[in-house]
Amino acid sequence: MTLDALLETCSITRTGEQLNIGASAISSALGRLREHFGDELLTQVGRRMELTPLAQSLREPVRDIILRSRATLAAKSDFDPGCELRRFVFNASDYATSVLLTPLAQRLESEAPGISIDVVGLGDSNLQKLERGEVDIAIYPDRNASAAHPQEDLLNEGYTCVVWTGYSRDAISFDDYMAARHVATQFGDQRVPTFESWFLSTHGVARNVVVTASTFNALPLLVVGTQRIATMHKRLAQMYARLLPVRLLPVPFDIPPLNLVMQWNRHNDQDAAHTWLRQQLKAIAAETT
Repeated sequence: MTLDALLETCSITRTGEQLNIGASAISSALGRLREHFGDELLTQVGRRMELTPLAQSLREPVRDIILRSRATLAAKSDFDPGCELRRFVFNASDYATSVLLTPLAQRLESEAPGISIDVVGLGDSNLQKLERGEVDIAIYPDRNASAAHPQEDLLNEGYTCVVWTGYSRDAISFDDYMAARHVATQFGDQRVPTFESWFLSTHGVARNVVVTASTFNALPLLVVGTQRIATMHKRLAQMYARLLPVRLLPVPFDIPPLNLVMQWNRHNDQDAAHTWLRQQLKAIAAETT
């Protein structure tokens, strides 16, 4: 664990914080590791420490050993969801949380009350989190999935326009759409647009986006009382149409459907609890269609 943390953080201080161990103990451990490998592993370059070539080569195999060990320890031949005590980390957008993970949490309450879930939002390093085993199940578009790990389709999602009930039109033409003011979602520290790059590459023009938010759930709230348009996932929009003074109008052009998948680290493929949880998620996705 110490070696893995050192290779990840390149810092004695951050490794100590991560493992809740004093810096002096980490320094002593690093000394023993240097002696064992016959290599400095971490070298001082200016004000920071960097991995040596040998240390770089150790990152993947060390992490692989840790993940295989965790999977072996978690394996049980007598898995019983009603008795299982375990925490699962999901990497998912607020859309997937609303549509899939909320009903999953409701199901766990009655069928597996000892299983807890922690949802980490999508960001700029989703595949790294999956590779390092920091999340148990990632939910994202199939185009974002890694070829190195198993995956399963969950659902196909279409899009709709969402407007306030006081919106001035009963239908939206393409010209109306282009003349309108829009609200949109951007994710992560890099503020990656979820829809704009596709729209621009397809139509050759940019929408007039006047409000951006970091969640899909904010979009319907941001059109209320305005003439703005939100273009969003149909299932989520239908949920908000029952809760807010908004209505749904067809998008005036074709948008390829979103194919949402779940993906998990290959070392968890045979884990009985993991398999059961994926089955529940698959069943919930089927019920939403």
